[in-house]
Amino acid sequence: MALRLIGRSATYHISGLRRPAVTVPGRAVRAMASAEEAAAKAAAHLADTEPPTIFDKIVAKEIPANVIYEDDEALAFRDISPQAPVHFLVIPKKRSGLTRLSKATPEHKALLGHLLYVAQLVAMKENLGDGFRVVVNDGPNGCQSVYHLHLHVMGGRQLTWPPG
Repeated sequence: MALRLIGRSATYHISGLRRPAVTVPGRAVRAMASAEEAAAKAAAHLADTEPPTIFDKIVAKEIPANVIYEDDEALAFRDISPQAPVHFLVIPKKRSGLTRLSKATPEHKALLGHLLYVAQLVAMKENLGDGFRVVVNDGPNGCQSVYHLHLHVMGGRQLTWPPG
């Protein structure tokens, strides 16, 4: 990503895309706050046609993960970049068109409920009885970088609001 100042505004470039930056009087502010946001935007166009995701490969045992729960429909494993003392992901074992929450259909209701049930079940197993947060990043503006629905479950400390 490149940031270029043009007068009192700026543009950034990702894979040949050009977008205006947010402008504050007298200075330009980066339009994207992090490489994570850039990765999310870059991954978004592949969401429905992408080959197996890293999560598909974890389910297939092609990539190792610290699995803490597994049943016929769901898998929970520790996040490789934890944002809290306890941070794990809950994923459906089959994508079934659920690349993002906004793609859910009535046929997904039982699976979505099961994923939330697994999130609380594992949270209790991880001693998060005093509270935890469940986050679903959806699409590029939600900073989703893997297009296989996943729930982030975080706890083990006082979480603040707003999250960011």
